[in-house]
Amino acid sequence: MTRILEENTREVSEAAPGVGAYLRGYVARVRGGELGSIPAMAGLVLITAVFAVVHQGFLSAYNIEALVIQAAPIIVMAMGLIFVLLLGEIDLSAGTTGGLCAASMAVLVIRHGMTWWLGILTALVIGVFIGTTMGWLRARIGIPSFVITLATFLAFQGVTLILIGGEGSVNLPGNMPLIQLENSFVPLWLGWVLLALAVLGYAAVQVADALGRRRDGLAPVPFPVIAAKIAALAVLGSLFTYVMGINRNVATNAYFSSKAQGMPWVVVLVAVLYVGWNFVLTRTRYGRHVYAAGGNEEATRRAGVAVSRIRISVFVICSGMAAVSGLVAASLLQSVQSNAGAGNTLLLAVGAAVIGGTSLFGGHGRVIDAVLGGLVVAVIVNGMSDLIQGANSSGYEYVVTGAVLLLAAGFDAVVRRARSR
Repeated sequence: MTRILEENTREVSEAAPGVGAYLRGYVARVRGGELGSIPAMAGLVLITAVFAVVHQGFLSAYNIEALVIQAAPIIVMAMGLIFVLLLGEIDLSAGTTGGLCAASMAVLVIRHGMTWWLGILTALVIGVFIGTTMGWLRARIGIPSFVITLATFLAFQGVTLILIGGEGSVNLPGNMPLIQLENSFVPLWLGWVLLALAVLGYAAVQVADALGRRRDGLAPVPFPVIAAKIAALAVLGSLFTYVMGINRNVATNAYFSSKAQGMPWVVVLVAVLYVGWNFVLTRTRYGRHVYAAGGNEEATRRAGVAVSRIRISVFVICSGMAAVSGLVAASLLQSVQSNAGAGNTLLLAVGAAVIGGTSLFGGHGRVIDAVLGGLVVAVIVNGMSDLIQGANSSGYEYVVTGAVLLLAAGFDAVVRRARSR
């Protein structure tokens, strides 16, 4: 087995163009407007460095954990929004959809005695039903998505308020497994095992892609570049796992140990969702149809693709992921508020997708955009809250986040113009 792997690796290396030629081609693509994750990664590094300098404890293990659990609901919702944005559509009700689904779960479980897993399943079904209805109205009736989702944005806030009632919130029991998602931690040994599996899986995919391109007569990625990507993932993953292995000594509640050590379980959920949706977009016929419909709807329709079904499906995915995001937010807060999903929830998720590199004009976007953009948004919110105290602190957070979103949208327009040239 080892000899076969070595032979395959050698064949890939021999058939690949030189690293210099590959880098020159990459630079040419970047100059042509194919920037990928470069702006988001550069922004993340720059903003993190600034806050690390002005705030001494910003890179502490405790604060990194806070960043991760705060970013999780935003990232999950942004993953679903990317599918809608790829078709040039918008879902303004994603935030309130998540709030409505979480409120439905809380009311069914707490007030009506439904088992927790059935309550969660019901919330997901409600999200899928909402997405199917909105997608049908957009694809079959022809109502603009802006109008549909603006109406549901307002309506779902009212429904959530009615469900929660005058109490203002529904508190979830501390022993509910959903609460552990954001408030308990992966055992240290399991964290390292999961990291090893992730690195090995990524390496296998990269080598398989290179072999596939070679069989198809295409130039594969040079082996040194593949090795550098694998090494970067291993180093960054090891650093994160090591930092999360530090005991933060934060007591949570009676149901959890006061020894906060290990990465939060929500990291595993986000990783699984990322792998699954990335596979759907990049390695299935459905994913190719989504990109095609977003790039040129009429040409895709003439090619025999049922664009209306694709349009309905992206709204289903978006609302389903909004439901998951609402449940993750409920786990973080250990309750569901009457205003769940309202406020700036949607704006942060859309901002995460756009900041990560997804185009508002359709046709361009990747699941990784949600992860990188979600981290950028979480760093801004967390850093500003630590840096600026007082009654006006949230106001400054909104101003800075809005400025970054505007900058990202403007950058997207410039890149799109460069691509058209």
